[in-house]
Amino acid sequence: MTDNRQSLPRKPGLEMPGAIVVAAYVAAQMLSDILSLKIARVAGFSVDAGTFVYPFTFTLRDMLHKLAGRRVARGVIVAAGVINLVMAGLFAFAAWLPADAEWLLQEEFRAVLAPVWRIVIASIVAEVISELVDTEAYHFWVTRVTRRFQWARVLFSNALSIPVDSLLFVFGAFWGQMSAGALGSVFAANLAIKGGVTLLSLPGIYLAGKRDEE
Repeated sequence: MTDNRQSLPRKPGLEMPGAIVVAAYVAAQMLSDILSLKIARVAGFSVDAGTFVYPFTFTLRDMLHKLAGRRVARGVIVAAGVINLVMAGLFAFAAWLPADAEWLLQEEFRAVLAPVWRIVIASIVAEVISELVDTEAYHFWVTRVTRRFQWARVLFSNALSIPVDSLLFVFGAFWGQMSAGALGSVFAANLAIKGGVTLLSLPGIYLAGKRDEE
């Protein structure tokens, strides 16, 4: 017997590849903020460890933009910023709670994980603004330049957003606490490392399938 019923319309939503990219994006944002609590010495420069993870978020954002469009990308950027703010608040709450008498790591926990709010706010503001810049740069490239050469759209958008991120974070977090020379050194180190990570992550855009939403 032939079923003449019309098929139900497909409900809008994020498909599996996009959902995986969203999870990876938010996880990378959170991991980079936690790793930033460690200040490392690399090639003579002071660099927070989160710098080695955070640049991946720009390419992940580009992948999400390709899969789900600019509106979804914007929403995920803002949501990730809120999640990171909540995470910092929970760390502050956990550090404030009185420790059990048999747990002897209260001061160590507080020293490492209790947030320095100026740095937290500078980090989140830099993340949200730079990722939104990345969104608009990517959108400009695919709508005004070309949809070919996918590596070029990632390189273009990251080349604009990474300096914005580094400038806002470094000067927002440390202006007035470090000399101008030290700030410039940290800024330069951030650009160099983030640029290198961008080149490593750039091929990821080809893993995002064939969709290219505006």
